[in-house]
This record gives sequence, C-alpha cells and structure tokens, in this order.
Amino acid sequence: MSIRKLLACVRCLAVAGLVLILAGAAYVYLGLYPIGADTPHNAATYWLLESVRERSVARAASGIAVPGDLDASARLLAGGADYNDMCAGCHLEPGVKESDFTLGLYPAPPNLAEAHDVHGDPETRDQRRFWIIKHGIKASGMPAWGPGHDDERIWNMVAFLKRLPDLTPQQYQIVTARKDSAAH
Repeated sequence: MSIRKLLACVRCLAVAGLVLILAGAAYVYLGLYPIGADTPHNAATYWLLESVRERSVARAASGIAVPGDLDASARLLAGGADYNDMCAGCHLEPGVKESDFTLGLYPAPPNLAEAHDVHGDPETRDQRRFWIIKHGIKASGMPAWGPGHDDERIWNMVAFLKRLPDLTPQQYQIVTARKDSAAH
C-alpha cells in the first residue's frame, strides 16, 4: 500500500470518527435519549451501565476487611432495625412483592428479601454489600449511607442482609423491631 493510499485511509477514518463524535454530541445535546424512569434503556445502554457498575463495585470493594463476627445475633438485631427503617421501602421485606418505590424506580431495586446476591464467594458478597451501602450507586436511587452512618452500623446491615432471605414475615417483624426509638 502506498503512502498516499495510507494517508487517504487515515483521513477517512478520522473524518468518520469526527462525524460519529458530532452525531453523538448532537444526540445528547438535543435530548433525544428517553431519560424517563418509565422507559427502559436500550440493550446496549443497559449492558454498558451494568458492566460499569459491576466492575466498579468489584474493584472498589475488593480490599475491604470483613469483620469475623457478622453472624453475631447483636449485629442481626441492630442491622434489622436499620434495614426496616431505611431499606425495606425499596428492597422490601419477606412476603411483600412490590411497593410504590419498586414500581416507580428504574432500574427496579432488587428484592433483597427474596434474592441472594450471586456475585462471588460469601466474603466478596459481604465486601460488595458494605461498599454499596456505604457509598450508594449514582443515578439508581441507592443513597450513600456512609455520611450519616459509621462502619459498624453499616456492617450490622450487612449482617442482617445475609440472613434476610431466610426470614419469614413473622421473624422479620420480631428481628426488625426497635427496642429504643431514640436510637435511630
């Protein structure tokens, strides 16, 4: 291939790249992407957002040291009360299939009373849960609880999440009852 043909090919690729960038900028600037929570993302956007979220959480959570006492009943009780107050409206409780929040949020929050986290071994799941509770997830409705809650309190919620799928609705009511209403 001659130098002239190579330069023509490079120019053609540069022009095509510039056209794609300008078309993408126009698409964003003109507001053509449907941003309403009642319209699902297209498959490519959904894949991209899911991939970014999963890889980012995995990287950020990988170095977190998991306490050895997450199975302690005191953690379960403390975390349960916080889950009931702060999380159940979106992530539900045993026996509940939907709420106003779950119907209106996109992506829909996972039903933590039913679903088990499938990402990695138990320690990895605990690390991920801790990181997500502490830092939240941008543009998902999941707030960062870290600014108002210390790590101990967040670990208590992680301890509760480990047991939540196994609780009956009656057990849930007992475990999540707050002894002292001034504590929260």
